[in-house]
Amino acid sequence: MQTDVEIMDLAIGQARRSLAEGGIPIGAVLVADGEVLGVGHNRRVQKGSVVLHGETDALEAAGRLPASTYARSTMVTTLSPCQMCTGAVLLYGIPKVVIGENRTFMGAEDLLRAHGVEVVVLDSDECVQMMRAFIADNPSLWNEDIGEPDSLLSYERLEK
Repeated sequence: MQTDVEIMDLAIGQARRSLAEGGIPIGAVLVADGEVLGVGHNRRVQKGSVVLHGETDALEAAGRLPASTYARSTMVTTLSPCQMCTGAVLLYGIPKVVIGENRTFMGAEDLLRAHGVEVVVLDSDECVQMMRAFIADNPSLWNEDIGEPDSLLSYERLEK
């Protein structure tokens, strides 16, 4: 059985793939019982999509699954999940989310916890550095991805 860190390496590979494609470097992996069900990466830019974040792309790649499979699953993602991706985790009853980092962006982790989801933050320096570099080079695109007006708000978070 693979560890959270080993599965995170797969998610980081997906994040790198997105970056190489001109997208936002966020990757995700859905696993159950040690088996990878789906991998994905943020493809909003590449596909002109409004919903293809890393987590939703991994769910899409996994395809239709019975509720019993989701109930045994873990979502592994390089970045703290936004409200939309948190909603998908809650909708499908995924009981555990492993997060690479939440320093550059704090998603809806409290909402996950409030609904009984186990949240594990690995605090990966590699994930932090990848996101910090991307945000510094692409602040407007980053703000678009998280639904923020293009302002200094995101840049100030990087300095903390």
